[in-house]
Amino acid sequence: MASLPASITLRVKKRANDRCEYCRLPSHGTQAPFEVEHVIPRKHKGPSTFDNLGWSCAFCNRHKGTNLAGLHPSSKRLVRLFHPRQDIWEEHFKYEKAYIRGRSDVGIVTVQVLNMNHSTMVLLRLQLMAEGLW
Repeated sequence: MASLPASITLRVKKRANDRCEYCRLPSHGTQAPFEVEHVIPRKHKGPSTFDNLGWSCAFCNRHKGTNLAGLHPSSKRLVRLFHPRQDIWEEHFKYEKAYIRGRSDVGIVTVQVLNMNHSTMVLLRLQLMAEGLW
């Protein structure tokens, strides 16, 4: 992918309050790089426009990849992923201590596909909470 202009990256970062738009990890909470990602991936004809760009931690972005949807764990129905430009985070997710839980089918599937409760991420959230940084 051609590199985006620094001004676009800064706008995307500012719009997201410098937090991952999926798991809400603050960038000051990790040394891993944050990335501008395509909410609707380019593979699926998602444009490189400001409205289709999101701010993501490397962990969420790697797990999301080119996915647009996933199978619901109980119903096995195909459900779309959370869309940070169209959805409200609190309607689809909630925190239970350091765990992120889905409130809706979209949230449940997004937590699963992005592996938001991987032990590494839960431990990082616990550490940040203990330090008052979350």
